[in-house]
Amino acid sequence: MVTATRRLGVRHLGPNWYAAVMGTAAVATAGAGLPLRLPGLRTACTTVWALSLVLLVALLAARARHWTHHRAQARAHLLDPAMAPFYGCLSMALLAVGGGAVTVGEDWIGARAAVALDAVLFTAGTAIGLAAALAVPYLMAVRHRIEPSQATPVWLLPLVAPMVSAALGPLLVPQLPPGQARETLLLACVAMFGLSLLATLLMLPLVFARLITGGPLPLVLTPSLFLVLGPLGQSTTAVGTFADVAPGVVGAPYGGGFGILAVLYGVPVMGFALLWFGLATAHVLRARRHGMRFAMTWWAFTFPVGTCVTGAEALARHTGLVVYDGLAVGLYAVLVGAWAVVAVHTSRGLFSGALLAGPASAPVAPRPVTGRTTSGAVR
Repeated sequence: MVTATRRLGVRHLGPNWYAAVMGTAAVATAGAGLPLRLPGLRTACTTVWALSLVLLVALLAARARHWTHHRAQARAHLLDPAMAPFYGCLSMALLAVGGGAVTVGEDWIGARAAVALDAVLFTAGTAIGLAAALAVPYLMAVRHRIEPSQATPVWLLPLVAPMVSAALGPLLVPQLPPGQARETLLLACVAMFGLSLLATLLMLPLVFARLITGGPLPLVLTPSLFLVLGPLGQSTTAVGTFADVAPGVVGAPYGGGFGILAVLYGVPVMGFALLWFGLATAHVLRARRHGMRFAMTWWAFTFPVGTCVTGAEALARHTGLVVYDGLAVGLYAVLVGAWAVVAVHTSRGLFSGALLAGPASAPVAPRPVTGRTTSGAVR
């Protein structure tokens, strides 16, 4: 009986739960780069990172049990166009926790252990992210049956994963031997930046066209509009980290060119991110007025906003403008507030069992005297 109960607990645990790890890690890494020097801020960020590591380990174990005991359900997730894109979240969860290890985690576990942990998680996360970026669009094309009206920002998730690798990979560049090894890793990150950016530019028009021509998204999916901020903020972060490590890694004039790219690319993209932030917020406020209730999609309020925080921090470093420092602080306040609200709701739903319950069954129509079911009844 105990075993059956435990298996039931993970039967409907999908890959979308990795978004909780991503959002928690984002609070830690984004906070570490703020221009503020508040007492206890770094300790708080390190504590949140440790929480994200614990969540990652717990979810990996739970998802392994899910694949072991509920393989049919796991395969169904892959063939579900609404769930399959969330496999990109596994990659980003690994990468986010790994990046946080060298950003703040080293304070507690030491620099050597932090680099080793990041190297393992970066390698695994990048491999999974590249596989998801290829496999999920392939499944969408040949196995899923999708109409244009079904387009949502969730489709961006597997395409953004390589961008997270591009943004966090440069953290490991100084740990490699000078020369070929460092330059190879840096340019590999640049290649993943291009891969993710171009794929996003192909997918985003479908999402925007659906929004304009098809009307607002369903209430439960409205928070997913914030997912569009992910590739925008993360790509701005990526070009900033390229510029941080490029001098001395790649030869002239390319080393200095990355600094120019960080500004000429990051400033306009961050401008569009702020426009989309306002648009998404307006849609969420409308959905809230129309009765939007909590769902796991609310985690879209966290990680994407975190990428905009790190993007603003990168622009502050490379432009020297105080306005970007202020933007980073303001967005971080939004991030922390959103994370606190979503974490509380998730904890309640988890302990009550509501978030792990299966979808409600369709009602059974009463059986007529003739013995035939009414049209559309589910036995």
